[in-house]
Amino acid sequence: MLWDIDSEVADETLPLHGIRVLDFSRVLAGPLCAMIAGDLGADVIKVESPEGDPVRRLAPPRFGEDATYYLAVNRHRRNVIADLTDSHDRAIIETLLSEADAVVENFLPHQAMALGITSWREQFPDLVWVTVSPASSGGPLSVTPAFDLLAQAQSGLMGVTGDVTGEPTKVGAPVADVITGLYATVGLLTGLLSRSRGGVTRHIEAPLLESTMTALVNQAQGYLATGIDPVRTGNDHPSIAPYGPVRTADGFILLAVGTDAQFAKLVELLDIEVLRDPRWSSNAGRVTARADLRAILDEAFARDGTATWADRLSDARVPASPIETVSSAFAQPQIAHGDFVVTTDSPAGALRMMSSPLTLDGKRPRVRRGPRRFGQDSALFGFSTTGPENES
Repeated sequence: MLWDIDSEVADETLPLHGIRVLDFSRVLAGPLCAMIAGDLGADVIKVESPEGDPVRRLAPPRFGEDATYYLAVNRHRRNVIADLTDSHDRAIIETLLSEADAVVENFLPHQAMALGITSWREQFPDLVWVTVSPASSGGPLSVTPAFDLLAQAQSGLMGVTGDVTGEPTKVGAPVADVITGLYATVGLLTGLLSRSRGGVTRHIEAPLLESTMTALVNQAQGYLATGIDPVRTGNDHPSIAPYGPVRTADGFILLAVGTDAQFAKLVELLDIEVLRDPRWSSNAGRVTARADLRAILDEAFARDGTATWADRLSDARVPASPIETVSSAFAQPQIAHGDFVVTTDSPAGALRMMSSPLTLDGKRPRVRRGPRRFGQDSALFGFSTTGPENES
């Protein structure tokens, strides 16, 4: 057998131990799917073209030679370089496919056809095959390149993000790619479960557009049920108030008052007579007059700083939070004193990174291997092209 399970990092206690995944995907959504499989114990081989995964070059920032963008979603792999137009490399890939359990890829239809990916899917019908696509097959957008930003624009997500008087705004993280990657993971696990039960679910498609549209949840359902197009409301919630930031003496604090009972606690804490007006007693009334309510709250909260209000609101059991920066989010005790952030290996040395958010029977899966060098494992499987660090 060419594909021996990687004993160096194998962990028999993990649920996907023994599962072999061949990862042809690039950039973010597909690699995230394959990484989650690796986190859960699957043995993953990442196949890159001689040009490499383009996300390696999406920098700054960098850590060593690689973009941190690449490092974020490419742990728990062995890395090989394969030219899919070369007969020698194709023969090795076909051997790996014959021994694999699943494939993750995100080629456009014309690329899949030209590189023989489509024929491989037919040649190896017992594989669970996960395709991350721009949009569901058969539609006009399914054959055109797509990226996170395009998906945010096409899905309507940008249409409900941003200030009501400002321009549409993208979410500050690649949420479309992440959501799609998570759906791809659900598809991968579903296919593996079906396969283990003798089922026939073999080809799963995770489309970027439709996956991103599911993030609209209440906004989309509101439109579909009423025909009313949602509008941008800044940091306000379309259906709940107060549910957003208010000004303090030194910044902002976010209120998440989701029920009338929680609002009553807020009124008791602030002890402002005007807030006892019956129009504020129901969430519907608060949403209708949210601008007036916001003005009252801004004036009240301006009396003290964010840290003081955070303590008071916590004591009063009113859901609230300071608005953290990325650095302060990692510094908060829940994260800083836990096991979510770990140090692992990487081509440039010790690398801090987030581990899986999941826990299995109370334990978080450990990070057993960090990202690899480009083509680091090519020679092991007999590929002729290796990464620059492996060339003699």
